[in-house]
Amino acid sequence: MGDTTLPLVDALVFDWGGVMTVSVPEFVGAWLHAEAIDRQVYGRIMREWMSRDALPDNPVFRLETGELTVREFERLLAAELITTTGARVDDDGLLRRMFGGATPDPAMVELVRKARTAGLHTALLSNSWGEGYPKDLLIELFDTVVISGRVGLRKPDERIYHHTLDRIGVTPGRTVFFDDAPVNVDAAQAVGMHAFRHTGVDDTRAHLATLGVNL
Repeated sequence: MGDTTLPLVDALVFDWGGVMTVSVPEFVGAWLHAEAIDRQVYGRIMREWMSRDALPDNPVFRLETGELTVREFERLLAAELITTTGARVDDDGLLRRMFGGATPDPAMVELVRKARTAGLHTALLSNSWGEGYPKDLLIELFDTVVISGRVGLRKPDERIYHHTLDRIGVTPGRTVFFDDAPVNVDAAQAVGMHAFRHTGVDDTRAHLATLGVNL
């Protein structure tokens, strides 16, 4: 800690993709470019699939809760995508390739490392598109790991926040949550957590400082 002020929170909870990694537009954009996938088509599919109104049969939601396997999702997505070259989109390993550029953000890794060393409880709360997480890094950085596909719940369902808080053993008001998706931030706030949208390490560090956590 940078000073002797007692922090207002005991636990820090972070999303993975777009928070602990480089931004989602960055790594998805790199994949779209590498495979010459039509960006407008991809964007339309994601908007349709991510629509809350499509919850009962939404492939993204079913993937994130473990109802749909990675291979099943890859086949569904590849069947919808088109390329600007006319080439077929290979469904095998599609998500591995899509997330291939989702490298950890060194600055965020260092921030979480410092928080854990300072005695704060650190947790990961991630909606999963498969299990492509760097296991050794997760063990190093987080005391608690909650991945949607393992628990059958996904953000922004309030139940996954309560599940995470139960796992941590800390009340909502003593917990701060960071995510790059506003809907997930809003849901965390609704259950009583301090919650902020992550836009970069500097802003996240500044938000933490308002809670007495100086890293």
